[in-house]
Amino acid sequence: MTATPDPEPRRPSRWSALDTAAGGLALDLGLYAVSALFAAVTAVTSTLPPHRPWGAIAAVGYLVAALAVAGQLLLRRRHADAPAVGPTARWAVTGFAWATTTLLPLIVESWQRASGRTDRAQEEVVVVEHAGARLAEHGTPYLGHDAIAALPPGEQLLGYTPYQPGMALFGLPRTVVDAWWTDARVWFALVTAVTLALAVVTLRRTGAPTGRRDAAVLRGVQAATVLPVCALTLATGGDDLPVLALCLLALALAAADRPGRAGVAVGLAGALKLFAWPVAVVLICWAATRRAGLRTAAGALGLPAAALLPALLVDRDALVENVLRFPLGHGLVTSPAQSPFPGHLIATALPAGRVVAAALLVAVGVAIAVRLLRRPPRTAATTALICGYGLLAAIALMPSTRFGYLLYPLALLVWVPALALTERPVRPEVG
Repeated sequence: MTATPDPEPRRPSRWSALDTAAGGLALDLGLYAVSALFAAVTAVTSTLPPHRPWGAIAAVGYLVAALAVAGQLLLRRRHADAPAVGPTARWAVTGFAWATTTLLPLIVESWQRASGRTDRAQEEVVVVEHAGARLAEHGTPYLGHDAIAALPPGEQLLGYTPYQPGMALFGLPRTVVDAWWTDARVWFALVTAVTLALAVVTLRRTGAPTGRRDAAVLRGVQAATVLPVCALTLATGGDDLPVLALCLLALALAAADRPGRAGVAVGLAGALKLFAWPVAVVLICWAATRRAGLRTAAGALGLPAAALLPALLVDRDALVENVLRFPLGHGLVTSPAQSPFPGHLIATALPAGRVVAAALLVAVGVAIAVRLLRRPPRTAATTALICGYGLLAAIALMPSTRFGYLLYPLALLVWVPALALTERPVRPEVG
């Protein structure tokens, strides 16, 4: 038995043509121009107070980034080998775009909030900071059913913490001092930046460096940072971005054939939010094809279990009320996540609609489980594809969901080419 590498995976021809047009600059220009328009419309029309200032600041940042790319395109046309149109220039524009469309509005809104503006953060930020305060005082981030019921009706929603216990750690700085830099979003952004940097380093150090691979990594970073669905989410709420970044790091480590470390990364994500758990399951199936399933599962399942244990011991009923009953629609109040995806429309428009939507969701889950059992993914790229399309289907069919959750499947799917161009899967051959 000998092993030979598979030929380099190919991306779909249409995506490849669009992605590489003018050295990637054509899609860059479209991304920043459309994002500038979206931000401007948000600034004028949004009914959510934190979104309007984000739109006003981000529109300028996206516009400047688009003008910078337009300048690069002109240089490329006049001087094809000019340094200004190389990959370093594209990375520089991406960094500028993230700083001006995400970090700058985040800092401005955090500063305004610390100065007394109560409308400069989404509810998630307040919930996480309250969870951090409860964790520091009581050893659990959760309020029990009776404690939530005792709150005024208008405050009961904020009494719920529908996250895993690890998310409360981002609220701990606020328990020390009330300042702009203790805003939970600042720490969401810091963890996101460090984690994505580790993912990029991991991919760029794996395998022989190629221009296509580096360009694909850059596109993946853009999908996780400067896309409006990510930039707006981090600047105004932010709790999903560290989870997404850790999942992308786990997949990068999988591409580098580091199953144990991949398990730790996705386990940390799972200790923050349930959205990472499906990714953990698929990664474990990938690791099993390398006889490393137990090593990956130790981190992927062990870390979330370790995070849940203290809350379980302190107040089991409070844990169940927040992590299970509320997300399933059995809490004292209903989730405000009501974006008009098919699952929500079915649940609200049809007789027994919630049962129908739940049945469809279960059917998708069973189909994915059968696929994993019959043909487990053997590459990190295939793992990311299954995770991306699986989460997209789940978001579409969940009765309670929101547009912002689309950041998960979008980033995972755009991450696929970088993974495919990094790893070289091995297949057995008779010889």
